[in-house]
Amino acid sequence: MINWDEFEHIHVIKKLKMILSSWWNIDVVFTDEKGELRGYKDSGADLINPCVVKFLNKEVARQTLSEEVSASINDLRNSDNRFAIRKWSTSGLDMAIFPITIDGEFMGTVVGMGFIKDTSETNRLDEVRDRLSALGETRDAIDFSVSKIRFLDDNERAHFIDLVDLVSREIVTLHLEITSREERIRELNKELGSRYKYDNMIGKSKAMQSLYALLDKIKGADSTVLIQGENGTGKELIAKSIHYNSSRSNKPFVIQNCSAFNDNLLESELFGHVKGSFTGAHKDKKGLFEIADKGTFFLDEIGDTSPQMQVKLLRVLQEGTFTPVGALESRKVDVRVVAATNRNLREMVESGAFREDLFYRLNVINLRVPPLRERKEDIPLLAEFFIDLACKRAGIGKRVLTKRALEKLYDYHWPGNVRELQNEMERIVVLSGEETKITADMLSPKIIEGGQKTKVQGTRVTGKLKDAIEDLELQLIKEGLRRTGWNKSKLAKELGISRAGLIMKVEKYGLDKRKLRKMD
Repeated sequence: MINWDEFEHIHVIKKLKMILSSWWNIDVVFTDEKGELRGYKDSGADLINPCVVKFLNKEVARQTLSEEVSASINDLRNSDNRFAIRKWSTSGLDMAIFPITIDGEFMGTVVGMGFIKDTSETNRLDEVRDRLSALGETRDAIDFSVSKIRFLDDNERAHFIDLVDLVSREIVTLHLEITSREERIRELNKELGSRYKYDNMIGKSKAMQSLYALLDKIKGADSTVLIQGENGTGKELIAKSIHYNSSRSNKPFVIQNCSAFNDNLLESELFGHVKGSFTGAHKDKKGLFEIADKGTFFLDEIGDTSPQMQVKLLRVLQEGTFTPVGALESRKVDVRVVAATNRNLREMVESGAFREDLFYRLNVINLRVPPLRERKEDIPLLAEFFIDLACKRAGIGKRVLTKRALEKLYDYHWPGNVRELQNEMERIVVLSGEETKITADMLSPKIIEGGQKTKVQGTRVTGKLKDAIEDLELQLIKEGLRRTGWNKSKLAKELGISRAGLIMKVEKYGLDKRKLRKMD
């Protein structure tokens, strides 16, 4: 069954409706298989043509619309026509009716309305005036409303038909895609205990699968590892995975954030101190390197260390020795170091802010953690995992994301990455109260507004129709490439074109993977 309220908010359909309204003041509404309006707000706030708004606000007009659309559906069932254009008798305007057919069954229609199909039928304006007058509209209101009606010549009518037809086909595609996605999510949830969950990391994306493969390769090694990635991507989880899948798993795993202390305090934390070495040093204290002996030491935010501290860290990595603060003799340890940073250490080396010899000592094995915006296909898995986790902690029943809420999560850029997603899921579980469904309006304003800016803005609705359609095509392909992790076969299937055709369009619009990443 089609959820009309959900499709009304899909960004692709919104873009197509924007083009239709911008070019011809034509509005698009949806009906079910019986011709009944669906997803329509009584205020008509989402419509642009004043004639359409005034008529649809009257129950009698909605009733005649339903009857005439229903009659058109019956005609289309018995013919090979892919659409019908007929007069909406209550208004005097024309409407184009496109069936929505899924698996051979009529599920509803897309109706484009607010126009007159023939440029020669100027007398129809008087008819519309009479109908509006019968509704009790003032002369000024009638003049304004009629001024917004567009006549379509043959060429414009052909373009208009293609666009409305595209809306109907997009609804079918999205309906099938969402149904397929839900089935796939159910399948993936069953697989979380196996391949898609590597310790506490969750992800089915190509980028995460590559990371899992690399982690498998290094689990038997004892080399130093450098993990690079933005804040919130899960670098600490990866460090724990490296440790607990290694031969050191039964030894200590120690964590220290290098940006948490100034140099003096950090030195004491890392290397320890002896009694009396400074004010407040009332007794000997073991450093974290000594505590981590035979185990793994995770140095987070290694890029924030000072040049002086870098020298001391280099000595531990090269020789396995350190000297506690105030001590005269060095001590030896056997520690595997895993370091992490959200900064570009190569650039820091070039600028002199980070020692080159320490960089190469750390960068024996390099792991890059992809930001969430590069692995959006993991969002349903992560979101459901975090929701279930929050529900268990709160001692409440299961909560489920609606399709529109999930669409908003896809649209958002996630600057805070997985950590931001986790915080958002915890927040909406709390705010859901007794509701078992998590709807889009429960999400943070930044996610709702951020998705709207990303998806709706950027569509050019002025200039030539060909340019507007090409701009829409470019946006769809660019967003689809990011969403599918540049899986062209998958995206081509979603868009209903051949893989070769998609590759040609990617080349046409210059949608090179590296170029797109630079734009982010």
